[in-house]
Amino acid sequence: MAKSALITGITGQDGLYLSELLHSKGYRVVGLVRGQNNPKAARLEESHPFVQIVSGNLLDLSSLMRAMTFAAPDEVYNLGAVSYVAYSWQNARLTSDVTGTGVLNMLEAVRLFQDTTGKSVRYYQASSSEMFGKVQEVPQRESTLLWPRSPYGVAKVFGHYMTINYRESYGMHASSGILFNHESPRRGVEFVTRKVSRAVARISLGLQDSITLGNLDARRDWGFAGDYVRAMWLMLQQDQPDDYVISTGETHSIRELLDLSFSVIGIEDWSSLVHVDPRFFRPAEVDLLIGDSSKASSVLGWSPEVSFEDLVTMMVNADIALESKKLPGNPS
Repeated sequence: MAKSALITGITGQDGLYLSELLHSKGYRVVGLVRGQNNPKAARLEESHPFVQIVSGNLLDLSSLMRAMTFAAPDEVYNLGAVSYVAYSWQNARLTSDVTGTGVLNMLEAVRLFQDTTGKSVRYYQASSSEMFGKVQEVPQRESTLLWPRSPYGVAKVFGHYMTINYRESYGMHASSGILFNHESPRRGVEFVTRKVSRAVARISLGLQDSITLGNLDARRDWGFAGDYVRAMWLMLQQDQPDDYVISTGETHSIRELLDLSFSVIGIEDWSSLVHVDPRFFRPAEVDLLIGDSSKASSVLGWSPEVSFEDLVTMMVNADIALESKKLPGNPS
């Protein structure tokens, strides 16, 4: 019989790519969507008609239990979170509840479902490189001390250790992917990579004049989301659960991101088109994140396939195509 998978956070970029991957492998895919009349659910039904949608909320254990009963999953991928780091300082409590306590609720729902039905469920937790924060080791690996520098990072640490605790306390097949920054044309426009690709596209089309950013010297290890969801799936195919850093092993600055993005539209000197505003600086900056994914390579056989250059080009071109529809005379 075909496997069944339950995905929280399915309307985000990772959820969309993961659902496509699982569907291609013959899974029954169930997606948890929060609230009634959620506009994201309607868009999901249109773009991914193979996904069965179930209503639920990571803050409501009873709704998660109902979702588990409906999905009867072989695998659960907990991707749901308040995931915009800058927002987490403005709403630290909500971020902590959803991104932290939500993990505990999902783990408990899986445990209770297993105890009630006797069915074995494999669980994936979306951990984050933001947990490393004030980095204590370069590059960062699974054993690196966690030192989060944002409410989001703190909440992710809670979820990460809770996943380990359930694995060790209850023998659950629970694995965490410590994913470094991963992007795509499906990334939200509030994230810096998409903010840049969208602005560059609009500048090329004459729809805006400039872009305003924060710290141009911050460096990140950026990969393609489509590559990273493949690692999630591979983790749950292993005999033993474990934690894995997923990264490219390369680091690039915001300036490099701008160089590549503007080069796609033939602009070499972007200095007059980019403004720096201190309002966009983080209260506690994470300056250098770069991951060591050698464990994932050796155990999972995973490696990234899309380069940083190809990723940036993909995103700018996708936004040019999207923004072109807004020009007069073009169909919407």
